[in-house]
Amino acid sequence: MLARAHSWLAQDPDGVTRSELRALIEGAESGAAAAAEELVDRFSTRLAFGTAGLRGALGAGSNRMNRVLVAQAAAGLAAYVRAQAGLPPIGAEAVSSATEHEGAQAMDAGPHADADDAASGGPADGEARSNTAEAAPGAAADDAPAGPSAPELTETPSVDALEAEGPEVPGILDDAPIVVIGYDGRRNSDVFARDSAEIFAGAGLRAILLPRLLPTPVLAFAVRHFGAAAGVMVTASHNPPDDNGYKVYLGGDDDGSQIVAPADAEIAAHIAQVAEAGDISTLPRSLAFEVATEDVVDDYIAATAAVAPAPAGADGLSWVYTAMHGVGWETLSRILQAAGYPEPVPVSAQLEPDGTFPTVAFPNPEEPGAMDLAFEAARAAGAELVIANDPDADRLAVALPDDTAEGGWRRLTGNEVGLLLGWRAAQLATADGPAPEGASLACSLVSSPGLQTVAEHYGLDFHATLTGFKWISRAPGIVFGFEEALGYLVNPGTVRDKDGISAAVAILGMVTEARGRGATLADLLTEFEEQFGAFASDQISIRVDDVSQITGIMAALRARHPESVGDVAVDRIDDLEQGVDDLPPGDVLRLWLVDGSRVVVRPSGTEPKLKLYLDVRGDSREDAAARITALADGTRALLAEYGD
Repeated sequence: MLARAHSWLAQDPDGVTRSELRALIEGAESGAAAAAEELVDRFSTRLAFGTAGLRGALGAGSNRMNRVLVAQAAAGLAAYVRAQAGLPPIGAEAVSSATEHEGAQAMDAGPHADADDAASGGPADGEARSNTAEAAPGAAADDAPAGPSAPELTETPSVDALEAEGPEVPGILDDAPIVVIGYDGRRNSDVFARDSAEIFAGAGLRAILLPRLLPTPVLAFAVRHFGAAAGVMVTASHNPPDDNGYKVYLGGDDDGSQIVAPADAEIAAHIAQVAEAGDISTLPRSLAFEVATEDVVDDYIAATAAVAPAPAGADGLSWVYTAMHGVGWETLSRILQAAGYPEPVPVSAQLEPDGTFPTVAFPNPEEPGAMDLAFEAARAAGAELVIANDPDADRLAVALPDDTAEGGWRRLTGNEVGLLLGWRAAQLATADGPAPEGASLACSLVSSPGLQTVAEHYGLDFHATLTGFKWISRAPGIVFGFEEALGYLVNPGTVRDKDGISAAVAILGMVTEARGRGATLADLLTEFEEQFGAFASDQISIRVDDVSQITGIMAALRARHPESVGDVAVDRIDDLEQGVDDLPPGDVLRLWLVDGSRVVVRPSGTEPKLKLYLDVRGDSREDAAARITALADGTRALLAEYGD
């Protein structure tokens, strides 16, 4: 481990992580057991690149998020994009002597070059960060252009910066594949974004950096808007404060969705090749990346405001908003103004980006206590609803007054919000008659089956997908999609990913339309139940110290199928490992009970947890509540039996 640590230290351009690693090495070499154990944790493996990209704790080492790991990821993604475009690997062509350009000088000038350097102000600081060797030809295209386009949406070259770059710059062709890079307000997000832009440009790609920290949905929008081959969002979404991540989207046939197999494995293979080379200072870098102008943000704002222009019932609406210390508010506030909604009562302590997340231990609206400040503000204001985004604003939480809830406020589940928004989407799709053939609603297979009921009622197709918007967004003919983990896709013509901002606008539209006829959000839930039935959901999660326990439970369930859950017999079991309903294979078991209830069992993809998703349908809200309680009790008993 010491050899790996020394090798990593030699190529680390970040003074902070260099000092951190040097202290660990010195401790291990002096015999400190804790330091030696920490090195093993940091270097015995690598953060795995998968369909979710990269995500992990910040720090030095191959098992942490840092500038070395991000540089390797950026270079690997660049190699993949070049290969997909039919371009030879860097170094295999004589486009320019620029491919011999060393990255060390650029890195030494970058943030954290020395331990006592000041923190970077982000990629937008100074003209030297908004350059391009040559703008690509052509005019701005529609929402999803087929190729490189819209050069007027990027800043013109900085002459001073180009002169400073020197003669050995990579050759970036006018029709080079485009990669768009965005970043949020987490620690080092701006640094990782800047490094990525330099490496993409150094690989001869047309790198476009978003103008400042922005929500993830803006990056997803920009991938399609620019006709990009790929996009990168530096974010860890709602993870703990010390985490960061690297999320990848693909253009072309993928239409701006997140990556799926086999692209993830192919990109990972390219990253591994870069890592095996052993020194990121030899990677070609260039300052010839571009910085997008505000026009791309303006276009996202216009498209999102059009999701639900404010009806007359919006006048006088009292509501509370929290950005959870993230980047959602600045963009949402402009959309509210454009759409005509009244400004909310803000949770001031959580409104501005702050990567330390000082008021929440876990910046996830689903976590207990995360919305306490919002509820406090709502009680003080006598508000009618609360809306929250997670830190990168791709998720949405909604709460309403409820006298039976502790503190008088209740957060709706993701399924409750998803069913309301699905109902809205179905009504819009059929407002002028039958929906176009193939128009569909979609949700993950662990989300409420109530969406299928809505789809069938309105004559729409329905698709259940594997978990994650990388799958939901690919549902054929999708007009709306959701997952129970607070993710909603309400505007697939604009963004092919979950979007907490457009979902907030859609909810505001529903609430204020109902308000105009004297109804509330609670009334909307009742109206849904009266038309489609009462659906209830629950989730049971088991955290383990040893992931082999999860493997053992899944194997036991497959070897000996349960005959019942509680007092209700099992009708059939779908094993998605064998492939079911044209779904890609997955480590998922789906139990259907004779009364129509459902239990889905799967390992978590990001944590050492086994997750079980429970769904029932009742004749009334009270009946559904009783059924879900009984199903949860039966499921816990089942886990106790199979976990022994």
